[in-house]
Amino acid sequence: LLFSLGSGLSALTTTLAAFLALRFLIGMGLGGELPVASTLVSEAVPAKDRGRVVVLLESFWAGGWLLAALISYFVIPAYGWRTALWLAAIPALYAIYLRLRLPDSPRFAAVRKEETVWKNIVHVWSAPYRKETVMLWLLWFCVVFSYYGMFLWLPSVMVMKGFSLIKSFEYVLIMTLAQLPGYFSAAWLIERAGRKFVLVAYLLGTALSAYFFGTAESLVGLMASGIFLSFFNLGAWGALYAYTPEQYPTSIRATGAGMAAAFGRIGGIFGPLLVGSLVAQGVSVTAIFTLFCLAVLVAVLSVAVLGKETKQQELA
Repeated sequence: LLFSLGSGLSALTTTLAAFLALRFLIGMGLGGELPVASTLVSEAVPAKDRGRVVVLLESFWAGGWLLAALISYFVIPAYGWRTALWLAAIPALYAIYLRLRLPDSPRFAAVRKEETVWKNIVHVWSAPYRKETVMLWLLWFCVVFSYYGMFLWLPSVMVMKGFSLIKSFEYVLIMTLAQLPGYFSAAWLIERAGRKFVLVAYLLGTALSAYFFGTAESLVGLMASGIFLSFFNLGAWGALYAYTPEQYPTSIRATGAGMAAAFGRIGGIFGPLLVGSLVAQGVSVTAIFTLFCLAVLVAVLSVAVLGKETKQQELA
């Protein structure tokens, strides 16, 4: 509800302050929705199918990206940004309609809810779960930092490399299409090769693609590296959402997943701001994308060293 109201009302604003206030509301809605959705599905699906189903759930993020890219390409030039924001509110309102009949988590319903929110937050950092929490916070920060830093700037980076804005939207749309096979391949692999393998492999693919995208000069090089960047990065995102809720017991699962995602959003704030700052200082696109490559490698190390395999394990 917060997300859809913020999207629709943003189209009515006439000042930057009002627009930013409503974008803040949208962020609250999105930030609260994502970890709860993945936790709810994790607790409702049998262990043998849980990873695959959660990754497929997250694949609809790519569907939204594709729709947003199409609106950017076709609607904004002809009808303006306000129309685009009104359209963005419609799917969220439909989601509210669907949620009216959605049952709550059977696992959560079976747990006596005696602990307060603050006790749950402290529990996430208690000795039995401290290692998992450190791993997840590092992983989320680096993934969200690099994702928003790279993908929010993709059209602008294409412009910096000599293409028109309309052409940039077109190329980004093509790159975005690669997100879907990235998700689907991760969904296929995650119950066969395991969570750690998928995360490490797809994050390594993300790091290499980011480096080559930053160094590419030709259109073929940019498109190829951009397609691989979308493929691997969004496949890693799907595995991340499947992996995160499995680190905690039911009593603190959503709290732990939400806190990790929230810490990651700090990276999502700094990533795009850092790109803008570095561009203003004349830092090259190559150097900027190399920085994101290194951030993703830190995420790889956190999973490889601190992570545990949770494939087909029953939730605690």
